[in-house]
Amino acid sequence: MTGRPPVIGLTGGIGSGKSAAADRFADRGAAVVDSDLIAHQLTAAGGAAIEPIRQAFGNEVITAEGALDRGIMRALAFEQPEARKRLEAILHPMIRAESERQCQTANAPYVMLVVPLLIESGVFRERCQRIVVVDCPESVQVERVKARSGLSDAQVRAIMDAQISRHDRLAAADDIIDNSGDLDALFAQVDRLHECYLRLQSA
Repeated sequence: MTGRPPVIGLTGGIGSGKSAAADRFADRGAAVVDSDLIAHQLTAAGGAAIEPIRQAFGNEVITAEGALDRGIMRALAFEQPEARKRLEAILHPMIRAESERQCQTANAPYVMLVVPLLIESGVFRERCQRIVVVDCPESVQVERVKARSGLSDAQVRAIMDAQISRHDRLAAADDIIDNSGDLDALFAQVDRLHECYLRLQSA
């Protein structure tokens, strides 16, 4: 293989099943670059973002172990939109730089770049040769997130409202994975797309 592998952007609303789809693409041989995982690494104890966050928000958003206190930060960001913007100003450049490094060094037929806010982000979107959206009805999203996180219906809806609409996300998709069924149905769709993405190398 010569040159950089093609980059496919994978996105979807909260609870849509992005992680399950990404894991299946990885099993099939794709290099998965996950912006959420990068963000967690940056905000873990000793992560590169901890000191800038401490300077911006104070020790109250840092746990005793030295990691970002996600619960406190989430509440602060929802209460104060300006706080969310300050946090994003710290994290987003770091996430973009690390994801670009991983895309450049990937040794795989193609890269699956997983970004929840891919459609909203011009920088990430421009990197991708294709965009695949994992989709399911909003009612299914709510039930999945409530079951795994313990958040209330209203809290899940608030997170969804902060994301691009389902209609606009689907309108931006080159490929769509319908994840309203079971895992076998999801895997079958991923496997079909995997065969298509393998052909992008020589396109």
